[in-house]
Amino acid sequence: IRGGDGNQEGGVGLNGRFGKNTKIKNVWIEHANVGAWVGRDYDNIPALWGPGDGLEFSGMRIRNTYADGVNFSNGTRNSTVFNSSFRNTGDDALAVWANKYVKDQSVDIGHDNAFRNNTVQLPWRANGVAVYGGYGNTIENNLISDTMNYPGIMLATDHDPLPFSGQTVIANNGLYRTGGAFWNEDQEFGAITLFAQGQNIPGVIIRDTDICDSTYDGIQFKTGGGTVPDAKITNVRICKSNNGSGILAMSGARGSATLTNVTISDSRDGDVTIEPGSQFNFTWSALKAPSTPLKSRPRR
Repeated sequence: IRGGDGNQEGGVGLNGRFGKNTKIKNVWIEHANVGAWVGRDYDNIPALWGPGDGLEFSGMRIRNTYADGVNFSNGTRNSTVFNSSFRNTGDDALAVWANKYVKDQSVDIGHDNAFRNNTVQLPWRANGVAVYGGYGNTIENNLISDTMNYPGIMLATDHDPLPFSGQTVIANNGLYRTGGAFWNEDQEFGAITLFAQGQNIPGVIIRDTDICDSTYDGIQFKTGGGTVPDAKITNVRICKSNNGSGILAMSGARGSATLTNVTISDSRDGDVTIEPGSQFNFTWSALKAPSTPLKSRPRR
């Protein structure tokens, strides 16, 4: 089960505030609810409040969890997971959640965290890597493969986070056989999905990335109440989106993106699809725009 009886927390391998400049190396965690949960809500012993700052996880091996691998929550900042391996997690293998359960929402924002040089395989629920709100967070040099039902990488404003601001960088990653269908197969997710559910997601940079053999779209701008303004997608190769497009803007997506040196091939529904009703605009640089929007595929 995820969690314990009566909605109590299940077992967490490493759990707490972690203080400043803590280094944790070479720990194998398996069959826990969560591998490592960084942060406690402010109302959990307020006298001990203090977000994780400068925390480093390296050489971690996290396997077969019921929920997250490592979640940077409650204002965690300047912290890193690198040179680590995640397999068969039951929620996001790696996540920044800039949640609101903090002492000062204007200061205690999840920021300047990085996930670098990690391998993520076979998460059986949710994302390979996810960022929910905050600023200055980086997903870089990771190999992500074989997600069951969610994106390889997702930026989203569900879970009611503090807003995105500044930049969020997705760089030099390889995504293979990622994306999938979830929620009774009512939602189909791309390999990289941008989901501005309510708030906006500004400052998105996606560069120097391979996206291949995706279950649905390579990059997906999902219907939501917010916008994704002025995203930058540069030096990205998308090959073989098996049941979707290279890049999709769904009917309720709003925002814009500039594509520079983007190559797309062998996608079932073509290179770029802008669904009818979408208020999303693409600017092509070193990539020829389709003469007319491609026909939308049905969405359940």
